[in-house]
Amino acid sequence: MRILSKSKLMAFRQCPKRLWLEVYHPELRKDSAATQASFAAGYQVGDIARQLYDPKGEGVLIDSQAEGFDAAFARTQRLLQSPQPIFEAGFRAQGALAFADAILPVAQGDQLAWRMVEVKSSTSVKGYHHDDSAVQSYIARASNVPLIGIALAHIDSSWVYPGGGDYQGLLKEQDLTEAVFNRGDEVSSWIAEAQQILATDKVPAIKTGAQCGQPFECGFLAHCRSQEPQAEQPLSWLPGRFNNKLSAHIQAHQVTELRDLPDEFLNDKQRRVKAVAVSGQTYFDQDGAAQNLAPHKLPAYFMDFETIQFSVPIWKGTRPYQQIPFQFSVHHLAPNGILEQQAFLDLSGADPSEAFAQSLINACGNHGPIFVYNAGFETSRIRDLAERLPHLAQPLLALNQRVVDLLPVAREYYYHPNQKGSWSIKAVLPAMCPDLNYADLDGVKDGGMAMDAFIEAISSNTSTTRKKEIEQQLLRYCELDTYAMVRLWAAFSGKVLN
Repeated sequence: MRILSKSKLMAFRQCPKRLWLEVYHPELRKDSAATQASFAAGYQVGDIARQLYDPKGEGVLIDSQAEGFDAAFARTQRLLQSPQPIFEAGFRAQGALAFADAILPVAQGDQLAWRMVEVKSSTSVKGYHHDDSAVQSYIARASNVPLIGIALAHIDSSWVYPGGGDYQGLLKEQDLTEAVFNRGDEVSSWIAEAQQILATDKVPAIKTGAQCGQPFECGFLAHCRSQEPQAEQPLSWLPGRFNNKLSAHIQAHQVTELRDLPDEFLNDKQRRVKAVAVSGQTYFDQDGAAQNLAPHKLPAYFMDFETIQFSVPIWKGTRPYQQIPFQFSVHHLAPNGILEQQAFLDLSGADPSEAFAQSLINACGNHGPIFVYNAGFETSRIRDLAERLPHLAQPLLALNQRVVDLLPVAREYYYHPNQKGSWSIKAVLPAMCPDLNYADLDGVKDGGMAMDAFIEAISSNTSTTRKKEIEQQLLRYCELDTYAMVRLWAAFSGKVLN
């Protein structure tokens, strides 16, 4: 019988095929950048949790990787005889094992009992956290730990970091004892069913579906899809929600290709996407786009931000996962056709907010439209800055009054077959302006890579040479974002740039 870790049981809960692949073909797993970032956030929050639950430094951290599993389990049993916080305590029973983020001593008369705390980097308690905690508590109690309670500690996204390394208040606890202690039979059945899955040498015949992204994005998704016939023009390219008639038709006839969908079940935008996919002919209502943009006269500005967010804030006055802008690019197009660019980038490691805000106000002048692509992002960041910097609130909020969004224009008047259902600027730009392509950039090619580059640049371990290289990559990437908008604006407006 194979000993199953909690992570393997949670993989089974998501999809039995995922469990089988985790055990027999882990080399096929390819975690996305977002998944890797969530792992990193979890480690960081775990470090802070140890400080919060052990302020006197009396606790013990068990390193099962260094000590080995058997030694970790034996050490845990010894430590349970004396009252001190234990971090990563290991338990095994009933063919399963688990390591607790924190287990804290509770005096009950002459007896020593324990309370478990599972620490998560999420900002609320999710449904799958109940399963996770049920497994943890079941294995601990089955290994004869006198466990009297279990709680889940998650990040309080409304908490504001006061600075000085004081993280009291970052985590909020929710007691799950009553919800999970009575689920022992359920957990026992999961273990038995998972063992049955692993007892066969054949991978479970499970098709890709909603389970591939719930509650986590599965690292085996690309592999599983490669084993299935793929649609040439998948239904996922259709924008918007599917109405009931469309969903019923797809289900009844097992439709996988756009060309096989009846137009009568599609809305106007969906019919357009289907027609372009089937015909291979670009849709472009240039007159409609030009009329839409005609009221917005030159001079014009084209603005884009790059931001960073930390699960554990590092700058005073900021919140967990608050998106802090550290870079902008602004192109200015004058009435005489002269195009100029200004940029801001702070890689000092200090809070860039005030310098960013003041530089942005100066770069955007006093009048003229400010074009963005997907206005909700930039305008939300500006409102955040105005809230944090009240002395700059008036000129910052005045910028928002001038913002014009190019994304709705693209959605309404343009669609190219190569967009494959996406109107992101990275999909529209190479279709409309093939001489410009984010893939041609060196190093930083998207927002996620920009975040990673920023974190590397502000690290004390990063050399001056590497930091300069990152700086140039970030500047080129953000500049392309705003120059791309200039080119899209010109194409939509029917203008010729100098």
